[in-house]
Amino acid sequence: MLLRLLALVLLFAGQAAAQTAAIRAGNLVDPVTGTVAKNQLILVKDGKIAEVGPRVQVPAGAEVVDLSNAWVMPGLMDAHTHLTLGGPSLDLLESLYLRETTGIRLLRGIRNARAVLEAGFTTIKDVGNSANYADTDLRRAIEMGWFPGPTVLNAGKIIAAFGGQSHGIPAELGPFWQFEYIDADTPDEIRKAVRRNIYYGANTIKLVADNSPYHYSVEEIRAAVTEAHSAGMAVAVHVYGGEAARNVILGGADSVEHGFDLSDELLRLMKERGTFLVGTDFPLEHLQAMGTLGGLLPEPKVMSERVIDRLRRAHRAGVKLAFGSDSVLDLPGKTRAEMMLDYLDVWLAAGIPPGEILKAWTANAAELLRLQGARGAIAAGQSADIIATPENPLENIKTLRKVHFVMKDGRIIKRPR
Repeated sequence: MLLRLLALVLLFAGQAAAQTAAIRAGNLVDPVTGTVAKNQLILVKDGKIAEVGPRVQVPAGAEVVDLSNAWVMPGLMDAHTHLTLGGPSLDLLESLYLRETTGIRLLRGIRNARAVLEAGFTTIKDVGNSANYADTDLRRAIEMGWFPGPTVLNAGKIIAAFGGQSHGIPAELGPFWQFEYIDADTPDEIRKAVRRNIYYGANTIKLVADNSPYHYSVEEIRAAVTEAHSAGMAVAVHVYGGEAARNVILGGADSVEHGFDLSDELLRLMKERGTFLVGTDFPLEHLQAMGTLGGLLPEPKVMSERVIDRLRRAHRAGVKLAFGSDSVLDLPGKTRAEMMLDYLDVWLAAGIPPGEILKAWTANAAELLRLQGARGAIAAGQSADIIATPENPLENIKTLRKVHFVMKDGRIIKRPR
């Protein structure tokens, strides 16, 4: 009986994606050029965009979706998520390893994946803290059509120098952080860690470079980059600033994650090297809920000002920006998606124009995630990941909070009421 039900679910998912749809887009937004094309028709077949243009004909039998009064654009992307991680507090992250199974992490991930998709996030990168590869299981369940969710790139276990992101754990307790991390302290160990993650289903790689007084060298970063790139995967590295950040940039990492303490000189180096900044630019409300993480961060008001200043300086320096939220708390009354959209206020406070925000949340993220040509644009041959809003995001970026149409791989997830 269970196998029969599963077959029906998969059959329905395949049929839904295989339907032909014709979307009447009154205003088609191109995030790359910051332009709007009027009265376009988007023809979707077998989950992909077949044609786009003002003279495209609606084939017989196609479902017509009327978005004549909406602004239509590619789906949003978040390049730094932890969909399987959550809770009301981060006072002691390590306690989650002892309280939560991989199964409960997976179930939380399924809940969050649906919420973010319905809000318009059609692609996300999950960068670890997912117990024993719950992120791999989440991605595979979505890909098999068992549950609705975005396209997921997942990092598996986070690779770090000894201790992961823990501090001062008594020796007699043992390395229980390895439930979430892989200890790797030489170039060879790092290569092995990358291969281990790929073996267990990761399709992107994440390192932590400077969570302790010791940090990775250029050679060690380069070992991860060489190994991952040879497998066609990007490398993201958690680092705040200083020599550790310089090593990350010179080692060839695709993105600096966080980078709260990046100097102007390091930002210039990132611009020269084409290194992306995924700034995880926390809103003040989120920082207040997080606290100082046991002294790892300054008090929230100071941290908020630092985040905005660094984002503003990175934008002025011409660093490639891709949106990443790093939302892990469950704030009362908010879904994970609503928390991700809170970051719009921070980007506006940093003086970034709406068009450039939209580009960072779509096309730039697609470039970083190595999805250019496949996702991130409304163009023939690309996957039909399409959203719509009631207002022009190039003028009012906060309209992204009001996404009223979502299509994922040609399947309609959400319709205007």
